[in-house]
Amino acid sequence: MLLEQERRDVALTAHRLAGTGAALGRGGAVSVRSGDLFAVTPAGLPLDRIEPADCPVLSVEGGVVEGRRGPAADTVLHTAVYRHTGAGAVVQSYGERSAAVSAVLAELPPVHRAAARLGGAVPVAPYSVYGGGDLADQAVKALKGRQAALLACNGAVAVGAGAAEAFENVSLLEWLCGVYAEARRLGEPRVLTEDELAEVRERDRDGWAGPDPFLF
Repeated sequence: MLLEQERRDVALTAHRLAGTGAALGRGGAVSVRSGDLFAVTPAGLPLDRIEPADCPVLSVEGGVVEGRRGPAADTVLHTAVYRHTGAGAVVQSYGERSAAVSAVLAELPPVHRAAARLGGAVPVAPYSVYGGGDLADQAVKALKGRQAALLACNGAVAVGAGAAEAFENVSLLEWLCGVYAEARRLGEPRVLTEDELAEVRERDRDGWAGPDPFLF
């Protein structure tokens, strides 16, 4: 069986996604890449019931290479992301908060320092029907320089070096959408500047855990 580990990662991440409540019905999709091939969630099967053998393997250049089930409808989007980025995994979700924010904003502003992990402000790709090339093209544009993006009136998509990172990124985006919505309810949110976000990134890179107590 091709991409055995990648298929296991897809199935495990699909189960995790279903457990968060960010998967509407059979909605949501996960894929993991290895070279010019990737494994993806199958069509027509609830995420919490997916097994590794259910996950078809496709070529980045297009077409199913191996699989007993057809690929998820949004595989077109995943294929486009792999063709245009160095992502190792893609996760799409339909969480309530990300869906709500995507229906209102053109961009999710960085109102919390954790937004630095996703690249700062999160773009909202214009609405296009799921499963089509237009949505795939818009998603690729929105992900430029970012680890995640919102898809208008749809949900969220995130990338990562592997399935775990992509899942964490889409989960962080869902949380940031909730933070923004609550802050907006209380008043006008403070938006972090690019300089402030750059400082956060620098400390994250250095693994900064606080000042040296022996210097005081």
